[in-house]
Amino acid sequence: MRRLLPLPFVVAVVLTAARADLPRPEKFDETGFVPIFNGKDLTGWKASAKTGHSRASKNTSGGKWEVKDGSIVGSQDVPGNGGILITEKEYGDFEVALEMNNDFGPDSGLFLRSSDTGKCYQAMIDYHANGNLMGIYGEGIGGKPHVRNFDFGSKVTEIKVPSKQPDGGFKCPVTPEDWPAFWKAGEWNELRARIEGNPPKLTTWIKGVKFMEYTDTEKRLPDKAASRCRCTAAATTPSSSSATATSG
Repeated sequence: MRRLLPLPFVVAVVLTAARADLPRPEKFDETGFVPIFNGKDLTGWKASAKTGHSRASKNTSGGKWEVKDGSIVGSQDVPGNGGILITEKEYGDFEVALEMNNDFGPDSGLFLRSSDTGKCYQAMIDYHANGNLMGIYGEGIGGKPHVRNFDFGSKVTEIKVPSKQPDGGFKCPVTPEDWPAFWKAGEWNELRARIEGNPPKLTTWIKGVKFMEYTDTEKRLPDKAASRCRCTAAATTPSSSSATATSG
């Protein structure tokens, strides 16, 4: 005679197996990290209106940036006008970590080694349909490199793997089926990026899971820019975004 398992037990087994498929986050050595945002105001930061994100204001303003509830919030100051928020201190080789809780829709980014005019290596925060998180894009330097390993669908809970763009040899570590359980939409999620050398090696993580590792094939920024650079966070065009950041 067959004995059937109680339904709640069967469901628990299925859910446990699904969770076990999610990649485990790395453990990071935070030694040497220093805060670049004090949680109170924008001391140490400045907005730049010198990029293409500020064309709607004819480059007279660089979006609206303010601190709310301990977070940096970026939005349009006039319809269609954004900009970049850039650190006053300059960095060379560095690693930066932040948490984001954006509305789905903004075209944003984490700009690494950025000039005031936005020339940089961008760790992508294209948080919209057909966009991507933590791929690499050459902002203001000819659109190269451009590597990513997934694209968003029409909803934040949907991703398409592989991306329509080359993945640079680094495959997406999360399946489309597991993405809704991995990425907590509407909550704070950690992003991290590291840039080293010139041509640079770039590494990005989402919630502690490595999502991209790519070494550029040529120098696209001069050595001076590579050794004296700035880190730019949350370059927002539409809607709003929030971030806190730490660099070491």
